[in-house]
Amino acid sequence: MALWNVIHAIFHDTLFIKYGLAGLFFNGMFSSFIPIPTEITTSTLLLGGANPFHVFVVLTVGSVIGGYIAYYLGYNGRLIGKFRKSTPKYEQKSVSIMTKYGWSTIIFVSPWIPILGDIVSIIAGTKKYNIIKYSIAMATGKTVKSLAIVFFSVHFLHWLFYVLH
Repeated sequence: MALWNVIHAIFHDTLFIKYGLAGLFFNGMFSSFIPIPTEITTSTLLLGGANPFHVFVVLTVGSVIGGYIAYYLGYNGRLIGKFRKSTPKYEQKSVSIMTKYGWSTIIFVSPWIPILGDIVSIIAGTKKYNIIKYSIAMATGKTVKSLAIVFFSVHFLHWLFYVLH
């Protein structure tokens, strides 16, 4: 019973969860350039009975819009000047990884990389990476990640109910 109380507290005290699908949208959007995990919000909404398809669509749309916001922040460098000055180590590492493995590959994979992945879109904008290539790679990567989060959340919740009952 104590485990259930801990799980209940985590799932009910998160800011984005209080606002349902709208909260998930903003969580997905902000998580594209600020390291805020979407997994807890997604799992909580599904636990509360939200339709997995609706959760998937909202998370994907929010994440893709966030990806464009991050690209724009980098593209219009003066908006992100303070951020760029505070993270030269991560920026240098991101550019070197993108050059080594290919920009499209890294933009596709970046949603899965904590912190480093959060600034890849900003750097792509800073480097004026082709918006069409960026859009294809970023939207595909965010869609695959959203699908995986919803899929594994649903299966994890089924497993959790099985274990707790």
